[in-house]
Amino acid sequence: MAKWIDISQPLTNDMAHFPGDTPFSYSLTYSKEENGTANIGQMTASLHNGTHIDAPFHYDSDGKTVDQLDLERYVGNAMVVDVSHVDHITPEVFQGINLADTKRVLLRTALPNNPKRFPKTMPAIDPEIAPYLQEKGVLLLGVDMPSVDAPDSKELATHHALYKHDINILENLMLDEIDAGMYELIALPLAIQGADGSPVRAVIRPLKDVNNHG
Repeated sequence: MAKWIDISQPLTNDMAHFPGDTPFSYSLTYSKEENGTANIGQMTASLHNGTHIDAPFHYDSDGKTVDQLDLERYVGNAMVVDVSHVDHITPEVFQGINLADTKRVLLRTALPNNPKRFPKTMPAIDPEIAPYLQEKGVLLLGVDMPSVDAPDSKELATHHALYKHDINILENLMLDEIDAGMYELIALPLAIQGADGSPVRAVIRPLKDVNNHG
């Protein structure tokens, strides 16, 4: 059986974060040398550091929080789609791709995976992909970028379009070394009560018709 592949960003003290947001920090609160028993660590972080999911509450004060989400959406077969040949991702890029029975789509864009550098520019995702993907039965969209909208967006048009069309959001995946094709995905959020988002450990396992690099 194929091995699981980690497609999540490692959480490190020097990783990039949204400008103005809380950076990730891990440190030891107590060391085994100090207390004689165990090393005990602590962390501070934005819920949107690294690989994470957005709950609707992130962009809608009446939306569901992380603990209210349907976990089934974050586990199951997923299609990695290579859109690295375009800078503007529209429904047209899916022409010729059979999304039948595909509830989860992961986009491999032209943005290089570099967890330690926040991108100045990113490929644009057209809000019009939301009704297109909903029509195909997609319930989760994952991207290898910090956001489905531009970092300086105030309207968050693509977030809202996906929300309107009942599609959950998974961001900051690591897909540079992943071939297009079908995989099994696990990307479960933490059960953080009342939260607007959550870090996830996203892993995929290729199905038999996919050959993955490395």
